[in-house]
Amino acid sequence: MMENQAREKDLVLQVKDLKINIKTDDGILTPVRGVNFEIGKGETLGLVGESGCGKSLTSKAILGINAKNCKAEGEILFDAENLGMTDLLKLKPRGEEIRSIRGKQISMIFQEPMVAFSPMYTIGNQINEATLLHITRDKKKAKEISLGVMKKVGIANAEKRYDQYPHEFSGGMLQRALIAMALVCNPKLLIADEPTTALDVTIQAQILELMKELQKDFGMSILFITHDLGTVARMCDRVAVMYLGKIVETAPAVEIFKNPQHPYTRGLIGSVHKIGTKGQDKLFSIEGTVPVAMNLPKRCGFYDRCDKRIEGVCDVQEPELVDSGDNHRVACFACTGCPQAEKCGAEGGKA
Repeated sequence: MMENQAREKDLVLQVKDLKINIKTDDGILTPVRGVNFEIGKGETLGLVGESGCGKSLTSKAILGINAKNCKAEGEILFDAENLGMTDLLKLKPRGEEIRSIRGKQISMIFQEPMVAFSPMYTIGNQINEATLLHITRDKKKAKEISLGVMKKVGIANAEKRYDQYPHEFSGGMLQRALIAMALVCNPKLLIADEPTTALDVTIQAQILELMKELQKDFGMSILFITHDLGTVARMCDRVAVMYLGKIVETAPAVEIFKNPQHPYTRGLIGSVHKIGTKGQDKLFSIEGTVPVAMNLPKRCGFYDRCDKRIEGVCDVQEPELVDSGDNHRVACFACTGCPQAEKCGAEGGKA
């Protein structure tokens, strides 16, 4: 009990039963169907899954920047300055409280830096926007702060770069500028949504190393969203695997690679190229695609693609996320060691 209370005091973010419904001409789309996770102070949580699993919608719901037709339910509790644990979903999307959090206490790095920056304004002008809004109204002091952060993220000749436009930056340098813009207000939580997808592997390594260094310097927590498990192994303390709008497995990063339990997680890890693999060896691939999250039957979301499915069990009910030991939680009737497997008669979970 005392451990749980201590853990709660160290939490920066708690997402509880988050659902997102989108009204369309064909019906109600539910791309996020009851997501639960938490992030501690100074911790990096990796949110992993294929495109279409609901990762980006989940992250944008934290900041309240999803499209107007996305209706979020549940709780997103954030340890906000002067407010304590606050449910972000209850704040007005354009109110003063969420504006004091968005960009200052919670920042986000988006997938495409070329899209994130406006081509009409200089890099310095756009970084300064957050500085002037949240830190100081003094333009000279704001410029000094912005230049300091640009130098900190490794932008050479920052004074010259400050007055340049996005098209004058390379992809890697533009990503550094985007990180600078996200960190200029020293946020408690940084959301990094596929921050290295558009970069070559050398620049990727530099950006990841930079983020780890800045995390130590700023003491911030990170929600790292990706489909690249190699990046997860390098960056994350814990991993939450997401499929069809739900978390299907969560564990410390070392444990998830050492002992993946959900068939989907095993498939993701099996599809990664490993050192020593022969040229003629084929990588494992998960058959099929992520279903459309509309009018879903009451069964395991991974049922159609799973080679471990149990007829009469997996197709009639949806598994819950339960403890399986070693801070490991999994939602699967057919997983080794899963308590639900014994309950459903899956031969002690060895199906």
